[in-house]
Amino acid sequence: MTQQEKLFFAEEGFLVIEPLLTQEEVQFYSEIYNDFLNNKFDVAELRSDLSGANDQSTELITQIMLPSKVYPNLLNQPMHKKASEIAKFLMGDDMVLDFDMLINKPPHTNKETPWHQDAAYWIDLPDKRALSLWFAIDESTLNNGCMWYTPKSHLQPLKKHFQAVGGGPLQCKGTEQDSVAVPLQPGSCVIHQGHTLHYSRGNTANQDRRAFILNFRPKSMVELERVQGFDHSGKRKLRTED
Repeated sequence: MTQQEKLFFAEEGFLVIEPLLTQEEVQFYSEIYNDFLNNKFDVAELRSDLSGANDQSTELITQIMLPSKVYPNLLNQPMHKKASEIAKFLMGDDMVLDFDMLINKPPHTNKETPWHQDAAYWIDLPDKRALSLWFAIDESTLNNGCMWYTPKSHLQPLKKHFQAVGGGPLQCKGTEQDSVAVPLQPGSCVIHQGHTLHYSRGNTANQDRRAFILNFRPKSMVELERVQGFDHSGKRKLRTED
C-alpha cells in the first residue's frame, strides 16, 4: 500500500483495494462461508436477519456474528492476516481485530441495508479510531447490493439514528446522489471508517451477495469494550449524537 492510499482513506473515509485475495483463497472462503450459511457450524445464537423481518420463510439479509470465534482457524488464514497489516498501516500499530461477521443478501430478496454509520451501534469510546474491511466473496454489483459511501461523512458528527417500528437495523438520512457506488470483484475489498456513512441496495440478481467483514480498533479500546460487557455478539445498542 502507498502513502497516497493512506491519505485518501483519511480524507474520504473509504478505500478500495483490488484484488487482495487470490482465486484459490476466495474459493476457500466461499466454501467456509457456505458451511456457515448451511448451519454446519453452531451459530444459532449469533445468526439473525439483519432486515428485522420475523415473518419471512427466507432470511432477507443473513448476518452471522463472530465467525472466527466459532472457527478459530480463520484467524490464521490470509484474510485476517492481510487485514491486520492494512489496519495497522492505515490507523496505527495498536490496531487489533475487534470482531468479524458475515452478511449475505440472498438472490431476489431485494432488501436494502439502510443508510447508517457503524459507530451508531457501538458504545462511546475515548479513541474513535475504527475501520472495517468489507471483502467480496461474490462479485458485488449495483444489482445485488454493492456498497455505497458518502465521501468525507466520517469528518462530521455522528448522525441521529433510529430503528423502524418493530426493530431492524439502525438507520439515518443519506442519499445516493451524495455518494459513490463501489462494485467489487471476488477477493477485492473496500475499507471504511467507523463514522463513514454507507448503505447498499437490495439484491435483485440471481446469485448471493456474500460479504466477509472484519473490524479493527485500538487494543486498549477493545479491552475497554470487553470490560463493559460489549462483545459485538449481535445485541444492538442505539447511540446517537447531534
